Amino acid sequence: MQQNSQIKNIIFDFGGVLMDWNPRYFFKDYFNDDEKMEFFLKNIATDEWNAEQDRGRTLAEGTEIQVAKFPQWEKELRAYYDNWTTMLRSDIPKNVEVLRKLEHSNYELFGLTNWSAETFPYALENYDFFKILDGKIVVSGTEKLIKPNPKIWEVLLERYHIKADESVFIDDNAKNIEVAKSLGFITVHITPETDLEKDLEDLGLKF
Repeated sequence: MQQNSQIKNIIFDFGGVLMDWNPRYFFKDYFNDDEKMEFFLKNIATDEWNAEQDRGRTLAEGTEIQVAKFPQWEKELRAYYDNWTTMLRSDIPKNVEVLRKLEHSNYELFGLTNWSAETFPYALENYDFFKILDGKIVVSGTEKLIKPNPKIWEVLLERYHIKADESVFIDDNAKNIEVAKSLGFITVHITPETDLEKDLEDLGLKF
């Protein structure tokens, strides 16, 4: 990785980076049938459907739209957001540890997340490490914009008067990483193998 002494800002995605969220954590026991669960999540309560709530559609409206389309799955669809907190299993300790180490560094820390405006306050309230970001968080559901739309990164840059080429953007979604790179950000793509602290040190960051 290329070293960069110009880095001033570090921007964290949340789901898959700092938070372990997966609808399977609830539906595995609910269905007690993995095949049925996967069918439901692939065809009924899809990622694309959930993303519209992350884009700002209300949970109630999203649920009604899908229930109208798939009335035979009404009970399961209504269970989705009623049990959302069970899907948010925990934080991801090794990456949260990196965030905590950066708290008293010279870098400015930010969050940029695809998350429903209705459910995000729960995470904010229940996981203390979000306080490290001091409110400098751009939430897709609030902005009515969702990654990988470049405009959501522009909101972050303009709101906080920061520059892409002085910022590291950390995300687990390859498409988001691709778009961030095209906008001039230095990027770290989180995979199960990623050692975030080492990757940031390789970029020249001092903890």
